[in-house]
Amino acid sequence: MPSFDPVEMAMWTGGTWDPLPPKAIDGVSNDTRSLNRGNVYFALTGGNFEGHAFVERAFEKGASGAVVSDSWMAPESVKGRPLLRVAAPARALRDVAAGYRQKLNPRIVAVTGSAGKTTVKEMTAHMLSTTLPVASTKGNWNNDIGLPLSLLAMSRQTRVGVFEVGTNHPGELAPLCGLLKPTWGVVTNVGPVHIEFFGSVESIAREKAEVLRCLPPDGVAVLNQDDPSFNLLCDMAPGRVITISMRDEADYACLARDPGTGSATIRERSSGEEHALQLSLTGEHNIVNVLLAIAVARGFGVSWEDIRRAASSYCSLPMRWETKQFRGITAVNDAYNANPLSMRAALRTFAEMPAGGRKWLLLGGMLELGSRQEEEHLAVGRHVGAGDWAGLIAVGPLGKLIARGAEEAGFSAQRIFCCANNEAAAHVAVEQLKSGDRVLLKASRGMRLEEVLAAIEKRGGTRHDCETGTRGGKSGDSDCVA
Repeated sequence: MPSFDPVEMAMWTGGTWDPLPPKAIDGVSNDTRSLNRGNVYFALTGGNFEGHAFVERAFEKGASGAVVSDSWMAPESVKGRPLLRVAAPARALRDVAAGYRQKLNPRIVAVTGSAGKTTVKEMTAHMLSTTLPVASTKGNWNNDIGLPLSLLAMSRQTRVGVFEVGTNHPGELAPLCGLLKPTWGVVTNVGPVHIEFFGSVESIAREKAEVLRCLPPDGVAVLNQDDPSFNLLCDMAPGRVITISMRDEADYACLARDPGTGSATIRERSSGEEHALQLSLTGEHNIVNVLLAIAVARGFGVSWEDIRRAASSYCSLPMRWETKQFRGITAVNDAYNANPLSMRAALRTFAEMPAGGRKWLLLGGMLELGSRQEEEHLAVGRHVGAGDWAGLIAVGPLGKLIARGAEEAGFSAQRIFCCANNEAAAHVAVEQLKSGDRVLLKASRGMRLEEVLAAIEKRGGTRHDCETGTRGGKSGDSDCVA
């Protein structure tokens, strides 16, 4: 973690140290559970948390100071400790991040989209880091708290930052983009994600386009021209647009791919060159993610040789196509999150995977779909019903809608198991899955399908496989929108 000047921090926030500033600040934290000695602690307040209640604990763990509300009455145990009193600690966190970002002034790549943004962010940073000192969002910290914390974790040697920005409600992206001030903007795709709060896919597209509208005139947008919202997004970009495609002419296009080996041939229009890559990710949606990352990397001067090495060595974050082996069964855990786009992508990728045994689905609900909840779950079910699956284990009321759609599409009711909760789903899985089988777990994060794996694991030992792609390991997230 970088160090900060206490006087500079007070200047950025407009706050005042009470009684005196600390001698030094080594990093920042908003959570006493992960706070390190020397960190300054931000006492954030929200609907489900009150950070001021943990100021004493922060100092006990070695905090160098605490950023608190100017109206907060400090207990006797804290009096005399360095307190930076500000109007609002959450705003102060953003102000410090803005000041630090401006001081370092790295080139910033902002990544958003309805699905795939975490993978694109991670892969882009992975490719760029072969050539440049790079910082990136921690995990999927893409909101008004996570993004400032990620910015404040940048080392002073950073030359390029790759940061993910997410939204659940209209108007959330503009302040995040204002904080980032990116010169590159990437939109992975647009779909009915969090549509409960937006009303239409077009409204979602216009919100995602904030990443493009905030670019300077010489900024660069990277867009998927296969996406239905491409024209709308393209119109919002103030400068150059770099395109990618799986089907058509584009600046970077996939000419061919082999699902069995994980290889793909990519053509770069500007040079006319074609390059064969061995990818660590499986599925067409992940080749789209790779193309987006390549477009940025090439724009920053990364060589094709470095891109080739990065594409084959990339390993995704946990619960994004993460595989585990137990009793000869392969579980593919892609349940970090789900929406209609990522659910279909995961099903297509799972169908392509070579397997000696049977393929099972263990699916739960997709959240925040509003009035389209029933329609979207039934549609996923009909997609399931068209596939050649050994069986479907559907979890919860929304999972039951998927099961209904599958049965309507002709999937045998005898191969459908509707479970009220994760415990029941684990019981069915243990009873039905045989050695050699594969099972895909997919649902929104709130469904906590990892509990199913935990329950299954209690029945016997497991082996975690950290290899990649179709060779039995970890692959990409069909994302997970934050």
